[in-house]
Amino acid sequence: MQQNKLFSQTRWQLVIWYASVMSFILGLLGFGVDRAIIHAHWQTLNREIEVVVGTLHDDVEKDLRQPGRLEPIIQQLLPQIPQTDKHHILGAIHQGDYYARFLSLSGENVAFLGFLPDGLPLTPGEPMWQTLTDSKGNRYHQISLSLHTQDNRPWGYIQVGRSLSDVDAYLANVKLVLWLGLPIAIMLVAVSSWWLAGRAMQPVYQSYQQIQQFTADAAHELRTPLAALAATVESALRSPHLPEPEAREILQTVNRQNQRLTALVADLLLLSRMERQSLPVRYQLCCLNDIISDLVEELESLALAAAVTLKAEIKAYKPLQIVGDEEQMYRLVTNLMVNAIQYTPTGGCVRAILDKEDDRAIIRVTDTGIGIAPEHQQRIFDRFYRVNSDRSRMTGGSGLGLAIAIAIVQAHKGSLEVHSELGKGSTFTVRLPLGVATL
Repeated sequence: MQQNKLFSQTRWQLVIWYASVMSFILGLLGFGVDRAIIHAHWQTLNREIEVVVGTLHDDVEKDLRQPGRLEPIIQQLLPQIPQTDKHHILGAIHQGDYYARFLSLSGENVAFLGFLPDGLPLTPGEPMWQTLTDSKGNRYHQISLSLHTQDNRPWGYIQVGRSLSDVDAYLANVKLVLWLGLPIAIMLVAVSSWWLAGRAMQPVYQSYQQIQQFTADAAHELRTPLAALAATVESALRSPHLPEPEAREILQTVNRQNQRLTALVADLLLLSRMERQSLPVRYQLCCLNDIISDLVEELESLALAAAVTLKAEIKAYKPLQIVGDEEQMYRLVTNLMVNAIQYTPTGGCVRAILDKEDDRAIIRVTDTGIGIAPEHQQRIFDRFYRVNSDRSRMTGGSGLGLAIAIAIVQAHKGSLEVHSELGKGSTFTVRLPLGVATL
């Protein structure tokens, strides 16, 4: 397939399109995963800060009496708050990640709890959530809540913030994994798409090869009789006064070649119509006993001419009937028997055996002919394939008989097998489902 430019270009195009589409999909997926992780972390972080600031706010606000002033009892309690069982959540402030600061209404820093970021701007008032940066470029996420005195006068603000260094480091690692993983995934997609494109195109390529082979074989088969016709007509044209016997001989030659061409074209048309399933099949009950007996009588003259014995062996106790096209059944058995006679040497024997196995009729055509080598047995059902081309052409065969036979069998939901040994002969076995009347 690689040697065919058309299929090679098509395969590359499939790879490019598939890799491009998958890259776009993976890019969107990676972006979505990144956004989802960021959103989940921010939601968790916000809930964590809200718990801390809520606990601290409630403990402090109940003891406030004057705006902008912390009572001595609060200043004494603040260092102790993390150690009380009731407020264990505030222990996070003393672990280095959190800070809390109290601002007056004018924005003055009244008190501070936890670590002190260097150069972190004071932001009195309420926007509630803020993300701030200190002088070293470290980021902090902060929430502001208003404080009131016991008599509900505005006292100022409490601000609780958390360092984002660990969150930023984690999200940076996630982005790194995604950015490194995307090209690797695209490479794997490209490699797998190259392999998949090859697998998907293999049946198409095989069909293409079969069409090419069929075209070449058909042209070769048509060329021989056409060349003979041309030579015969040219010879007749060069002789202005032909004797009647010679003219009749020329016409007979033209007629034989014409019949050969007609039969070849008819076989090709039959195969084409059967493959398209456009061949009308007249389903009816067909008696295989009658078909075998009739064909043995009809082909007796052909067998005598080839000095071959032709026999029929009916092993079924009662007539075997199938549902199918009687004309095609005659064509099937005729092709197998004629093929056996043509490939059986003088003095040999051809037998047509009819039997039954379970719910299937069995037709076996055996001969004592030259046999078929194992490497040829898988190809003998191909169009125009011949094991012995010279002998086939001498006997008038076109190489389509077995191809038509297996097409007829498949159209009738049956099977056709061959068993052969070189120098010992061949056996073609047809299995067909029996009709209702037989069952």
